[in-house]
Amino acid sequence: MSNPSPTVTLLTRAGCGLCSTALEQLRTICGDFGLPVATVDVDEAAVSEPELRAEYGDRLPVVLLNGREHSYFDVDEPRLRADLSRIAGRDGK
Repeated sequence: MSNPSPTVTLLTRAGCGLCSTALEQLRTICGDFGLPVATVDVDEAAVSEPELRAEYGDRLPVVLLNGREHSYFDVDEPRLRADLSRIAGRDGK
């Protein structure tokens, strides 16, 4: 039985410099694991999910791993790589 693929989502907003940097980092990290990075603009999502902006809007960017908050402001690369390895059932890169 194979392990499920982890999901990585970046909560962001237009014009956020830290968000752009985080997205570049995540693309590199997730690329090493063959995973896509999903992005959600909290301001656009607020139309149907206002709780996202209410919860995360003042501390963007936020990295979600399998739908749970993993880090915010900065990507915690060592921790994310370790967690992706563990979830994917792989030895770390």
